[in-house]
Amino acid sequence: MSTLVLLLACAAPDSSQAWRDRQPPAGPDPAIEAAGAAPRVAKARQLEAIDTVVEREPQEVVRFVALGDAGEGNPKQYEVGDSMTRICAERGCDYAVYLGDNFYNNGIGEEDDPQWDLKFELPYANLHVPFYVTLGNHDYGGNGSGYEFWKAPFYIEYTDISDKWVFPAQFFRVTGGVVDLWSLDTNAAVWGFFEDQSAWLQATVPASTATWKIAFAHHPYLSNGPHGNAGQYDGAPGSPIGDGEYVKELLDDGVCGKIDLFLCGHDHNRQWLVDTCQGTELVVSGAGSKTTPLSGENATYFEKSTEGFLWVEADATHLTGVFYDAEGNEEFERTIYK
Repeated sequence: MSTLVLLLACAAPDSSQAWRDRQPPAGPDPAIEAAGAAPRVAKARQLEAIDTVVEREPQEVVRFVALGDAGEGNPKQYEVGDSMTRICAERGCDYAVYLGDNFYNNGIGEEDDPQWDLKFELPYANLHVPFYVTLGNHDYGGNGSGYEFWKAPFYIEYTDISDKWVFPAQFFRVTGGVVDLWSLDTNAAVWGFFEDQSAWLQATVPASTATWKIAFAHHPYLSNGPHGNAGQYDGAPGSPIGDGEYVKELLDDGVCGKIDLFLCGHDHNRQWLVDTCQGTELVVSGAGSKTTPLSGENATYFEKSTEGFLWVEADATHLTGVFYDAEGNEEFERTIYK
């Protein structure tokens, strides 16, 4: 059983009421729009620098599944959930890594929202492992614009309600044995709020003694899907909000060359990129319930626009990732070594 430990690095955590007080108007926040090319001036929504740690029992071998963009509640999500359950029974799973856009199209609006059952609890009802979660732009509402930061407490509070949902803070880490995990909030970085996460990464990653350091977030560093590469999301380089310039800065400073493997979603397909960011392997696994086409020019070991998930096994010498389709058929395997 995991133990949750909160270590306050710079500030006391925000209360749920405080976050709700930050709720924007019905449309995009005029303060953020007015910021133009410098959205960081909207400091009211800057996240506190808090080191939140989920401690696991140390393990010499770790196995898990990773998928994102699953929150449709449609037949494909349930099919992928059933196949993950079977593969985990056959090959072993200690936990799942859940890569954002967990609730289409506008996230969760209350603690007892029926979407919790339809789009999370029921699709994975027979998979009895913790899900370590990150949030995507759709989880933050605005029909995918991701500006409703006041919704964050609903996801945090659900950690105390669910037997498997683990999201104690908007960014956190999981420690224990051969693998350490870092869950990042790249939606906040899209809007320019990332200095706190960057400082947190630069403090905690070098201090980790785990053999394998794995970070996960919603937005990609490189991707051949429609959203594309960080800094050029959706074909809009130079846009003050939305092109992923700040996501790229966050990952360049805190992940690239420091983390072994970076997992993400956002594009609804599965990719293992040939290019790394300073040696960090890059994987997209965003096909948990639906697909989008592949059209980019990044070289890949594997890419496919069909639903499915990633299974990972890591020990003291090697890490192996296997892509499965929605029916649980193995399609690709790659191993990296220490």
